[in-house]
Amino acid sequence: MSPVSTPRKLGPLQVILLAIPCIAVLVVPFFNRQEPSLFGVPFFYWWQILWVPLSSIFIGVVYRMTVPPGSGD
Repeated sequence: MSPVSTPRKLGPLQVILLAIPCIAVLVVPFFNRQEPSLFGVPFFYWWQILWVPLSSIFIGVVYRMTVPPGSGD
C-alpha cells in the first residue's frame, strides 16, 4: 500500500482560477441580455452553457497544480 500524500494548500492563483467560473455565472447583470445570439440561442443561455465545460477545465488545472503527481491518479 502506497503512502497517501496530502495535497498542497491553495495559493492565490488557484483561488483566482476557481473564482473565475463562479463570478462568470453569478454576475447576472453582465449576461442578462438577448444579443449576441448564437444559432438563435440568446446570450443569456449560451453564456451559462459555455461555462459548464470551461469550469471543468479550470478545476482540472487547479487540481493538477495542487495534487502531487502519482498520488492517486
